[in-house]
Amino acid sequence: MSAEGMIYLDANATEPLRPRARAAMLAALEVGGNPSSVHGPGRAARKLLEEARDKVAAALGAKPAGVVFCSGATEADALAVAALGKGRVVLAGATEHDAVRAAAPQALVVPVTADGRFDPLMLDAMLSVTPPALLCLMAANNETGARHDIAMAARICRARGALLHVDAVQEAGRGLPRDWLGLGADSVAVSGHKMGGPMGAGALVLRAGLDIEALQKGGGQESGRRGGTQALPAIAGMAAALDDSEGYETARIAALRDEMERFCEGLGAVVAGQGAPRLANTLSLILPGVKAQSQLIMLDMAGIAVSAGSACSSGKVARSHVLDAMGFGEGAGQGIRVSLPWNVEARAVARFCAAYEAMARRALRGRAD
Repeated sequence: MSAEGMIYLDANATEPLRPRARAAMLAALEVGGNPSSVHGPGRAARKLLEEARDKVAAALGAKPAGVVFCSGATEADALAVAALGKGRVVLAGATEHDAVRAAAPQALVVPVTADGRFDPLMLDAMLSVTPPALLCLMAANNETGARHDIAMAARICRARGALLHVDAVQEAGRGLPRDWLGLGADSVAVSGHKMGGPMGAGALVLRAGLDIEALQKGGGQESGRRGGTQALPAIAGMAAALDDSEGYETARIAALRDEMERFCEGLGAVVAGQGAPRLANTLSLILPGVKAQSQLIMLDMAGIAVSAGSACSSGKVARSHVLDAMGFGEGAGQGIRVSLPWNVEARAVARFCAAYEAMARRALRGRAD
């Protein structure tokens, strides 16, 4: 590793903890009660829990009653698929996160175009022959940052009598409009640690008038929709992080990402999803002929922390199903993801560019030899 220390550029795996989230967690730890208890400490914990629910609802354009706290977005996605998909045909975008793919292994796959977005005509055609249906579509892809047109997807779903579940894990807390329910989604999944909160908290947010049956049984927590004592410190931290992300510096981060993109293209890298509207912080780089694992090892040795695809694969570097779906062929095994954290500095980008150039030249020289 570099003597200068590690540069962390893997925010789509987990964002660095925001100071306000840390403070909220510590305050919640001091409360000590169980939110389901009726005594004084329990009531204090319940008050904190409901304050967090109000904050999450307000930030996401929902009613507080529609917020179901979970252990994370993987659970929220599974809950949405199990509850809303009951009695319906499930469709999922070809580039969906493994949380959705595992929850709905028999889902009909909605193809994407070369820039990673769904084709409206194809989606409409598929929904026209599969009523009733549940469509699962991520707001922004975790590997390429490509953003789907959720408003258009919602209009198509409404016209075909389908429900729409949105995995908004990567968009939430990153300076973008968050009113997915207002755009027509029926449910939305978010995760605390992807927005600068702690791991261990997430939420499934439901539109008004829509209710679900619990997947995880237990007590009557979350109005009977999710059993188990709520992780109050993590939930409080998530709500504080969502509040704090109002100041997300989209333009500054996008400028740094674009600087990296231009530099790496000059070295022969191919940028996936470049033609689509993208998250400001995300860059998917394919270095033709060089395996992703080799790139990660060399960059790690240079003190640069990036990833290849999702961070939910037990530490394995596998061929990217996202890049496969976008038609990159062998390039699907040659892509890395750079995702800038909310507190990224220009010096981190300079360090990455220097390390990427050294890695690319070394790897390509090795191929020539």
